[in-house]
Parts: sequence; structure tokens; C-alpha cells
Amino acid sequence: TMWLKPEEVLLKNALKLWVQERSNQYFVLQRRRGYGEEGGGGLAGLLVGTLDAVLDSTSKVAPFRILHQTPDSQVYWSIACGSSREEITEHWDWLEHNVMKTLSVFDSNEDITSFVQGKIRGLIAEEGKGSFVKEDDPEKFREGLMKFEKCFGLPEQEKLVTYYSCSYWKGRVPCQGWLYLSTNFLSFYSFLLGAEIKLIISWDEISKLEKTSNVILTESIHVCSRGEDHYFSMFLHISETFLLMEQLANYAVRRLFDKETFENDLVLHDPLQITKRGLESRAHSEQFSAFFRLPKEETMKEVHECFLWVPFSHYNTHGKMCISENYICFASQDGSLCSVIIPLREVTGVDKADPANRGVSISTKGKTAFRFTEVRDFEQLVAKLRMKCNATSSPQHIINTEVAASSASDSPKDFDAGPSKMGQRGNSKTVSTEALMTVYHPQDAENLDSKMLKEKMKEQSWNILFVERGHGVSMFRTKKTRDLVVRGIPEALRGELWLLFSGAVNDMASNPGYYTELVEKSLGTCTLATDEIERDLRRSLPEHPAFQSDTGISALRRVLTAYAYRNPQIGYCQAMNILTSVLLLYAKEEEAFWLLVAVCERMLPDYFNRRIIGALVDQAVFEELIRVHLPQLTDHMTDMTFFSSVSLSWFLTLFISVLPIESAVNVVDCFFYDGIKAILQLGLAVLEYNMEKLLTCKDDAEAVTVLNRFFDSVTNKDSPLPPAVQQGSNLSNTKSDHPKVDITDLIRESNERYGDIRYEDVESMRCRNRLYVIQMLEATTKQNVLRVVSQDVKFSPSDLEELYELFKKEHFLSCYWNVNSPVLQHHDASLPYLDQYRIDCQQFRVLCHLLSPWSHCANRDSLALWTFRLMDESSDCLINFKQFACVLDTMYNGSFTDKLKLLFKLHIPPAFTEVESLSPSKGGDLSKEELIHFSQLSVSSVGYSLESDSLKSSPEKGKGKVDIQAYLKQWQDELLKKEENIKDLPRMNQSQFIQFSKTLYNLFHGDPEEELLYRAIAVVTSLLLKMEEVGRRLQSPTSPVKSPVTVTEVPAEIPRKGQEESSFEQTEGSKAQSLRGNHEWSFAFEQILASLLNEPAFVRFFEKPHDIKVKIESAKHLQLKARSRV
Repeated sequence: TMWLKPEEVLLKNALKLWVQERSNQYFVLQRRRGYGEEGGGGLAGLLVGTLDAVLDSTSKVAPFRILHQTPDSQVYWSIACGSSREEITEHWDWLEHNVMKTLSVFDSNEDITSFVQGKIRGLIAEEGKGSFVKEDDPEKFREGLMKFEKCFGLPEQEKLVTYYSCSYWKGRVPCQGWLYLSTNFLSFYSFLLGAEIKLIISWDEISKLEKTSNVILTESIHVCSRGEDHYFSMFLHISETFLLMEQLANYAVRRLFDKETFENDLVLHDPLQITKRGLESRAHSEQFSAFFRLPKEETMKEVHECFLWVPFSHYNTHGKMCISENYICFASQDGSLCSVIIPLREVTGVDKADPANRGVSISTKGKTAFRFTEVRDFEQLVAKLRMKCNATSSPQHIINTEVAASSASDSPKDFDAGPSKMGQRGNSKTVSTEALMTVYHPQDAENLDSKMLKEKMKEQSWNILFVERGHGVSMFRTKKTRDLVVRGIPEALRGELWLLFSGAVNDMASNPGYYTELVEKSLGTCTLATDEIERDLRRSLPEHPAFQSDTGISALRRVLTAYAYRNPQIGYCQAMNILTSVLLLYAKEEEAFWLLVAVCERMLPDYFNRRIIGALVDQAVFEELIRVHLPQLTDHMTDMTFFSSVSLSWFLTLFISVLPIESAVNVVDCFFYDGIKAILQLGLAVLEYNMEKLLTCKDDAEAVTVLNRFFDSVTNKDSPLPPAVQQGSNLSNTKSDHPKVDITDLIRESNERYGDIRYEDVESMRCRNRLYVIQMLEATTKQNVLRVVSQDVKFSPSDLEELYELFKKEHFLSCYWNVNSPVLQHHDASLPYLDQYRIDCQQFRVLCHLLSPWSHCANRDSLALWTFRLMDESSDCLINFKQFACVLDTMYNGSFTDKLKLLFKLHIPPAFTEVESLSPSKGGDLSKEELIHFSQLSVSSVGYSLESDSLKSSPEKGKGKVDIQAYLKQWQDELLKKEENIKDLPRMNQSQFIQFSKTLYNLFHGDPEEELLYRAIAVVTSLLLKMEEVGRRLQSPTSPVKSPVTVTEVPAEIPRKGQEESSFEQTEGSKAQSLRGNHEWSFAFEQILASLLNEPAFVRFFEKPHDIKVKIESAKHLQLKARSRV
């Protein structure tokens, strides 16, 4: 079946040849007469059959077709044809689903028809493009690329990833066009009936990206950027499109805002290498390794649909076999929740089995054989896997895995990892090989009380499961496994199963000896992290005897210090101590380390960095789930932030900090099995359990009390822990008004009520909310910066906000196309708000040319350079938004004196530096390299050495102890600088003054009063030189000086435009000449100011108001173009 280029069909005669099968207001589905009818459909059918047989194959008619019509029209348009009923029905359903409801929004039938035609043409192009998606048809892609470049004029380094035909909703009307997805932008172009629509949104400004549907738009993609909503619909493959958009948006956010995680990501380092296929396979790989809890380095290489024989249930389960570098994984897709993970290090043989059913048999060290059937290309797969297994089983590897993987041994007791000690070098460096529980609560096998009996029964259930479903990494995991986890893992098996379900067992097996080595390297290091760790060691689980002795404390110190050393970007974050102390209770020290790695780097990504973005994202997901599942609660709450503030510790510590320890460990059991989903489900169950009380609360404080009381009342009646350690048991004696709640019941309830929340949905909610969280953090930064800056400038709040957006955009535009952009380093979200975004001289020049009222000036590059040098007080060649806004404010809103003072300061050091462009042909323009070079030149002027000394002595950030006195002095100096006295400005020397006059000439060029202004400069210059002359005579009357007046008297004839430059050079040059050999002359600012105030034309020029709004509007349009030229 295919879509057809819409062509007119007259129906009057055609009806004899076609039978109508389905119709609605706008479409008709017809079948060719005589096709598929008993007895060939009588005479008419015979006639049609003959016709079809006589005509040659090219004009053969497909037996089914779809036509488009509008209610009152005689004209029909053919839009699709098909060779079978199934195929044509698929097209019909697509139309009903995607197009039908939309058509009701149009006013006229013509609009409907032109929309349908545009839509179908787009679909045809899209299907034609299907071949290039596999990148087989570069011709087609090149055509799309040329169109993209022509429409949007982005720099050529902007890489187009792919494009789709779709509709963009302008108000209530859809416009058919093309959506282009490129590395940094989402762009849409449509040209219909003379109306052009162009949209360019950069990924880093998107705060919402989601699939939605409503009455008119069955399925559409909703994009929100800078508070504006955009809807795109009618995609042929909406899921594929959405996945790519999600990947690109996420990529931009990680590259530009979240460099902590990004820098370790080699795949994404070069934006020019991004391809559609690369992004898709990356997305699938991420989902795959997250789902099976594999090490991050694993990438999915191939997927095979097949069946896996489940021996204990005696049936074949249908699902997918996914193969990566070092693992073969299987997940069922028939609802049986069966999954298996087979590390290649465990595989002993791969064979063809049952060729009639295309079978593959994989045997492992644990004596289990897995039998897969109905595998396509099963022979090739067997050959491939055999090669892989031979490659992995190098001798050294086998030894390590024998030790590390529990499935290699029959009893879980031998589960021992790597060398247990690194030589006896003092107790502090010895890695302990026992879980703290076994040391502090050895189980007494003789006297079994009822709790211990129950515990033994739990162990028995697990042992039966192990016998039936395998034991160790490659055990079958099914619904039964989850049911046992929900009941609480027995104490003796807890460490081992945590290791297994979290995937930490795999990290540990592939890195033998890594932890002990790390402990050696990290011990004794002294960093901010180690200080914080020391401070928190004794606050971790202070009630537990294991952490009242040196054994527990030392182990905790070693694990946390080793982790901070392994991952300095996270280092140490509060909450890690609480989690690690619980891990150490049940797992050996090395295992606890790898569990911590699994939690921090895989299961709770971005939770423990400076901005805890990951936790904020999961809170936003939690809020979303509350809205869906507990709407009465959201209706009652005026402000959803309550849930965020109260639940932060639930996420950061997996409920350990709010629940008694004996109950909290059961939550950790579920977390290692089900991931974040377990925490979200439990959170919902807790709120639902307390719903009635929460609905009567009047404020947040009351609600917090309700929840705290509830948590205190949670017990674990089956816990075999001694009463001294249990935290909940202390309450049992006191009369509490709160009925006891058993943790097992609560967890079971959370699974029954919310267990259908799908893992994939949680992941896509995380993805979506990440954009929102980042934009919220950005908005906070912006508000704080604007609040600080607005006190120092006269711009309106809206203008100031626009300027901030342009400033920030300029920063990003410099990062987009530069692979290892040094500019990326200038953005650090952990710094104070003002210093998060700073720009260099090159970026400043672009903004200056777009926004400065003086940007028409011939030497505008030099002016931009000097302005930058003036603002760059810290001499690090970067300026922040406050400096930028203040200098613009002077240009626009300063008084005559302010503006003149600014110009004066630009022409004396430290701002002023001689600028000679290296290529004479370019006149006043400087290349990027020259600009950066000049901006880095240090100040050599003697008069300014005081300033630079004070800079050197300014207290340096982050080095040693902060000298408070030094800071106070610096603040005092800054205050004095604010009240800078005109008298304190250095004098301007001869060459600087000549340059100053030149700048004024350039500024006045093109002004209506140009002639008057030129004459004024001449008069003022002449006056100043006479004053200087008199002053010098008074100082040294003895030295005979030739009177220079003759030279400096200015010709009455002001040079005409065109000559002015050269004749100006001559007069200035000759003045200088006449004074050479005598003393250098210089002027004070007061002298210049006083002389200029006498010239009304001058005052008028500088007091003329300029409207920054106009400049801002044009800058918004030109900023991108300016970038493509640079």
C-alpha cells in the first residue's frame, strides 16, 4: 500500500468500476469491482476484470483505494491505494486517528483540501526518505540538508541529524511543513499559500518536551520553551521522532548545564559526530544497561526475538535476547516477568540445539543450561557467541571470576571477593572481610525463638528458589523472586542478594583488586571531602554498636574515602554516610564499596553531586505520580512544593533516615530489586495511608508532624535484630495514639496498588522532568542575578531580563560548534549566581556591536576591546553580567559627565592599549585571534602599578585560610572606587589624546550636526593645547619655547567628508610634531570636561536619548547571524 500524490478523480462514471466499502465526512475507501467477490461480481465485475487484464502492468489498478472529498464538492482526490484489505485498512485507520478530528478546525472546504493534500505530499516525501534514514540514499538527505541550510541560515557546523514531515499548530490551525532536528536546534519551516513560518528553538531553552493528546490532536509532541507552547502533530513515526528529540534535548542539557556527568561521556564529546542511528542505539543501550543493571560501559550490540525454555514451569516464554560486549540478557515480553542475565565470564559452552526449532543452548559454570529457540540466524549467533566466549576466558579472568561469582560455588558462604587483606599494615588499612552484622549479631543456632524460626523459614524459601531457579548471577528472576523480596530478604542472605540484584556483583568481578588498591591510594589524602567524611563518621548510625567501635568507623571511613577518590566529581555528599553504614552492616567492605558505586553512578544518577539534580528530578516525577494517583490530595494542597521538601530525604537516603533501621532495610531490599520505582511506590503508599489526616491539615508544619508520627509507628515484627539495635521497638512501651503499621504490609500494599507503574514510564518521566528541573534552576539563577544587577542600573526590569537572555545566549552560541570549547569551562553552576555565566572578549565584541549605541563607530572593534579591558578588573579575561549591564547602562542612561568619563577611561590604561591590526586591508576590524591577544595584554603603565598590586594581594579564592581583614580592606577599596573622584583620574597623554579625538570624530560621523561637532573638536583641542602651553610657561619660565600657536590655530575651513580623516591626521600629527623635543603634554579629565561643556553641540550629542528596546529586538534576530559570520 502507498500514499499517492493527490489527483482529481471524477466519480460520475467511476462508480460502475468501484464499490464503496467505508466512508465518512471526508474520506471514502473503495474496492475495485470484481475483486474478492464470489462469482467475480457479475457482468460489471467481469468487465472490470477484462479491462485490468488487457491493460499493461504499469497501468494496472490496485484493488483498493482511498479518496478524499469535502461535503459539498463533486471533486474527489485519490490519496492512497493498496493491494490488500489489511494494508489499506491500516492507512484508513491512520487517517481516522490522526487527520479526521483535526479537519473540523478549518473554516472552509478549500482549506481542508489543501491541508489534506499538503499532509499526503509530506507523508510521501517522508516514506521516500525512509530509505535515507538507513543512510542508503545520501541524495535525498543532501536535498533535505540544503533546504535546512537555506531556510535557517545557521552556521555550517550545525549538524542536521534528521527531518520529518509534520504539522505545526499556529493557534487553532495546523500548518503542514518540515521539522528539522539538528545538534543544537529544533527548527520548523512551512511555506503555504504565500505564508512563511519559521521557528528555531535551541534545545537548551526547552523546559518541557512530552507526547500529549487531546480532542483535536490525537497524538502530538508538546514543546515548551521560554514560556511559549508549541505543538507538532501528524507524524508518520511519532515514537521514533520523540525518542530522537528526547535524546537531543537531553544531550544539550548534559553538555551545557551538567558538565559533571558529561565529561566522562566519550560518545557525546563531539557534537559533529552525532547521527540519528548513533542517538537511537545509544538510547536503547542506556535503557538496556539500566534495566539489567549492567556496568555503564556496556552497549547493546544486537537483539533477537526468541523463546526461552523455563524448566521449573515447563514452558517457553517469549521475549528478547539482548547481547552486549560481556553479557547475554533475556527479558520476557509476555507478562511472566521472567528475566535472566548471563555474564560471558560464566559461560562454558555455546551449542546449536534442536535445529528444527532454530535453538541455541548456553551452558554456564553453575551447571545450568539455557535453551533459546526460534532464534533468527541461530547458526551465525552460535559462531559469534563462541568467539566472544573464547575471547573473554583468558586464564587470569577465570581465576578471578571463580572467586567472585557465587554461582561458581555451591554454598553462599564461600562468597568471598578477591584478596582479603593487603598485607598486615596496621589496622586502619586492613580491609575487613566480614559484614558487620555477622560480627555484632552472630545468630545463635541453638536457641531459636519464634522470630528466629520465622527467619529460618524465610531462608528455607530462598534456598528452595535457588535449587529450582539457579543461584548466583545467572539465576532466573520471576514474579516469585519479587514476592520473596517484598516479604523482606533474610538477614543471612541480604548482602549477597543486594550485590546480585544491584548488578554490583558484575562490577566487582570485572575489577578484581581494584578496591584494595584504591584504599591504599586514598588513605591519608586530605581534601574537602575527607574533612566532611571525618565530620560525619560518628553521625551515621550512632545507635548501632558496630558504629560505636573503631571496626565499623574505620570501614566506613575507608569506603567513603575510596569512593571520593574514585569519583572526585561527586566526592562526598551528605546522605552517602547513612547509606554506606547500612550497606556495611550486611555486605563485606569491598562489596559495600561496589554497592555504593551502583547506587551513586547507576541507580540514582546525579543524586550526589553539588546540585542533587537527580533527586530533584525524581521528586518532580513523584509529584507527577501524586497528581495521577492521588488527585484528591493535589486538589487539597495549594502548593505542591510541600511534597518536594518533605520527600527529599526519602529519595536521598532511601527512607533510611526516616524509618527505624529494622524497617528501612526492607525498603532497601526492594530498591535493589526494583530500582527507584520501589521508592516512588512506597512514597505513594505512605501518602495514601495518611490521606485522611493530611486532608485535614491546615499547613505544612501539621502535615510534616502527621508523617513523622506515622514513620515512628512503623514496625517490623519479624525482625530478628536484638531489641537494643531496633529503633522502632523503643516506642512499643510508650502509649502511642498511632496504631502500629508493619513495614511488610506497607510494602506489599505499595506493590499491589502501584506495582503497575512501568519501569519504562518512570525512565521517560525522569527524562522529561530533567529538562524542567534544569530550567527551574536556571530561572533561579536569572532571578538572583537580575535582583542584584537591577539595583545598579536604570534599565527597566524587562529590558534587563532581555539583556540577560542575550548575554547567556552568546555564551551558549560559543559552545555549540566548538568541540572542546574553552568557553564551556566558563560556566560553573556551583559558583555564586553572578559568576555562573561569564563571557570573553570575543563574545563581548559580538554583543557590543549588536547593542551599543556607539556601534556605528569606525573603530568599534578597538572600542569594544578597550571597554572589555576596562571591565575585566580581575584580569582573568572574563566579565560577568553585572559588569556588562553597568557599562551599557552608562552608554544609554548615564549623564553627560558619566559618558564622557567612560570615554576618557577607555583611552587611558588599563583599558587603553595600542591597537594595530596585523592586516592593513581590514582597516579598524580585528580578527578573533588579534582581539583575544590584545585583551590578554597586561597593563604596563607606571601610573597603574598601584592598581595591579592591589589585585595581586586580593585574597585568592579557595587557597588556604581566608583572611577576613584582607576581604574587609578589599570591600572598603571597592566602596571608595564607587565614589571615585574626578580628580583621581590619571592624566591623558599625547598619543592617548590623539586617539580620543579620533574616536570622537568616528562617533560623530553621520550625525545631522556632524559639521558643528567636528568644528567643536577642533576648537576644544586648540583651547586645551593653549592651556597646556600657558601652564608649562608658568612652571619653567626660563626655558625658551617656540610658540606652537601658529600650528595649532585651526583652519576655519572644516574638511569635507572623505577628506576629514587625512586632514585630521595631518593637523593632529603636526601638533604632535611641533611639541616633540619639548615636554610631553598631558590633560586632566577636568580640563577636557570643562572645555567640552562649553560646546552645546557636544552636550546635545551625548544627552540625546537612545532606545535600547529597538537594539534588543534587532539583536534577537541578528545574534545567530552574527555568529555564522564570525
